[in-house]
Amino acid sequence: MTLALAVQMGLACLLDRWLGDPRRGHPVALFGRYATAVERCCRGRRTNARALRLAGLLAWALAVLPPVLLAAWLAPPRLAAISGTAIAGALPGWLAHWQMPIPLAIESAVRDTFSLHGVFAIACLYFALGARSLAEHGRAVADALAAGRLAEARVAVSMIVSRDTRALDQHAVSAAAVESMLENGSDAVFAALFWFAVAGAPGVVLHRCANTLDAMWGYRNARYHAFGWTAARIDDVLNYVPARLTALTYAVLGRTRLALACWRTQAPAWDSPNAGPVMAAGAGALGVRLGGDAVYFGRRERRPTLGKGRVPVGTDIERAIRLVTRGIGWWLMLCVLASLAIATVASTAAAATPVPTSARTSVRTSAPTAAATATAGVTCGVPHA
Repeated sequence: MTLALAVQMGLACLLDRWLGDPRRGHPVALFGRYATAVERCCRGRRTNARALRLAGLLAWALAVLPPVLLAAWLAPPRLAAISGTAIAGALPGWLAHWQMPIPLAIESAVRDTFSLHGVFAIACLYFALGARSLAEHGRAVADALAAGRLAEARVAVSMIVSRDTRALDQHAVSAAAVESMLENGSDAVFAALFWFAVAGAPGVVLHRCANTLDAMWGYRNARYHAFGWTAARIDDVLNYVPARLTALTYAVLGRTRLALACWRTQAPAWDSPNAGPVMAAGAGALGVRLGGDAVYFGRRERRPTLGKGRVPVGTDIERAIRLVTRGIGWWLMLCVLASLAIATVASTAAAATPVPTSARTSVRTSAPTAAATATAGVTCGVPHA
């Protein structure tokens, strides 16, 4: 984790907060159209399950690899930690012992952030984030419930969940919205930040493309059960660590003991390996009950209860939004502190690196000669070899 990446993360989050998603020409929407064309070409008229699974694998590769490779070319990722030897080699030998780590890290961060590579990386993360869009959708549901417009709230919540919302009461609508805030907070916010911190622009592009394909193809229905298998499994792998870091974030910022207990005891019963920890910890952090039966595509699914406490109400939607927002602030702060710590350790390692012989020779050669010193009538110490 470099300070430049931390600064770029902060700027991308600010852009998302100020601007939100662009109304037209969003790269994720364009990618969705491209993925639809790829699906049409790869699927063909295949009906065999094995052939469809292979077609789904090919389609995933054709859809994801081009944008990831483009991002790697335009903004190549940097290693999170720079070795002391690399720093020492980049500076004059005598200067490597004198430079302070923090000013060097800040100078490097500013230079990298406002380079063409840095601006492209910021744009990639900005387009991948969905914090403001998520909050706007959640508040639309909360405002409709507060005004007593249940029908409008049902329509609003149907924009962010895939279950049938036509028969939901106000508590069920509130629960659906809170679940969406918590789960999409992991997918659309914290996972994007995680992969940007790990691999820069290529990492966040990989995650956003994979997550989009999971949203398009990762259904357990007749059309996508085989074709979308690859997209669903890869998305599970990419979100495994971010989901657990998100669950930990919710626990730390909410009712910690209850959140951890719900995570430990309730998450294993959830059908999704990543949504379970996130929603269980989030429900415990907020002190509400989520989960329960829901209707998906005309079929009623029995889901376990997550969390402990009262049933959600409209005001809990805003509480869930604040939980995600506070989590973003904590992640950015921790990234800055971690990058400064890495810079300090790297500089310490650089100071411990032996100065090259050529550097010592140049220092000794540039010292005043004995004759010049005698002429000036002063005594000059000779540097030790």
